[in-house]
Amino acid sequence: MTDFDGLVAVVTGGTYGIGAATVAALQSRGAIVATLDTAADCDKTADLPLTCDVRDPVAVDAAVATVVDRFGRIDILVNNAGIGATGDVTVNADDEWHSVLDVNVVGIARVSRAALPHLRRSPAASIVNTCSIAAQIGLPQRALYSASKGAVAALTLAMAADHVGDGIRVNAVIPGTADTPWVARLLDAADDPDAAGAALRGRQPIGRLVSADEVAYAITYLAGPQSASTTGVLLAVDGGVTGLRLAGAPPMA
Repeated sequence: MTDFDGLVAVVTGGTYGIGAATVAALQSRGAIVATLDTAADCDKTADLPLTCDVRDPVAVDAAVATVVDRFGRIDILVNNAGIGATGDVTVNADDEWHSVLDVNVVGIARVSRAALPHLRRSPAASIVNTCSIAAQIGLPQRALYSASKGAVAALTLAMAADHVGDGIRVNAVIPGTADTPWVARLLDAADDPDAAGAALRGRQPIGRLVSADEVAYAITYLAGPQSASTTGVLLAVDGGVTGLRLAGAPPMA
C-alpha cells in the first residue's frame, strides 16, 4: 500500500519495540519517517534518526525544526516515547514520579506543541499517542505507571477536542502486555521468569502477549488517511483483557 506517499511522520521512542515496528509499518506504506530517541544507537532504519530527549524543550524544538528543514512538512506525529515504573505508592520517590510523568505525559505535550504549527498546514494531519491498559484497569504494583498512562488517555481526548477545528485528528492506542524489550527486562528481573511470563500470557484471553507489530498496525491505521473520520478514539490492542471475562480465566495480577 502507498496511502502514505508524500507524508512525513515523526515517531518518538522509535528505536525499539512498538516504536521500531511503527517506523517500519509507516515506511512500508510510503511515509517518510523521522525518529526522536535518546538511545545511543538511535534507529538507523529511519529516514532521519535524531537523538532527542523529550524532557528537553530546546532539544525537542530543534529536532522538529530539523525535520521540517529536511522534508518541508510534518503530517503525522506518533508520541510513543515512554518509561516504566513498578511499585505501589509507597515505593516510588518523588523524583521518580516527576521523571516518569515528565517523559510519559509532559513529553507528549512538548513534542505536540512543537509540531502543531506544521500539522495545521497538513491536509492529512494526525497525532497518535501510545497509552496502556494500565489507564483503564487496576494493575498491582503499577501505581506511578498507571497514573501516567491515565493522564495520556485524558490528554488524548482533550487534544482531540482542542484541535479538531484545526483539521488535526488525535487518537491513542491502548496496548495490552506487549512483547517488548521493557517487558522482557521485567521478566528477567522476576524471581521466576518462566512463571512470570506464563502469568502475563495467561491473563490475556488470546493466551499470548500482544506483538509490537500488531500495535504498530493499529497506530498506522489511526494515523492514516483511511481513518479520516476517526478522532478522540482510544483503540485497544490488548488481547481481550479490557473487554472479556472468560470462565476459568486466571485473575489479573
